[in-house]
Amino acid sequence: MAKQFDVVVEKDSEGFYVASVPALSGCHTQARSLDELMDRIKEAIELCLDVQEGQVDQLDFIGVQRVTV
Repeated sequence: MAKQFDVVVEKDSEGFYVASVPALSGCHTQARSLDELMDRIKEAIELCLDVQEGQVDQLDFIGVQRVTV
């Protein structure tokens, strides 16, 4: 059965795209292109699920806010 995950994508100061999955602790990766990033994050999710034995934090995506301090 397919599972869906919310993925946060950002771009760092060196031009790399960085992806993380809030529901899977430690699940993140980076790549030079968005296409490559999506391939890599799918692989990272599969590896995280194997390591965490399918234990997933049940999070409901609400949105993203940018805060200036």
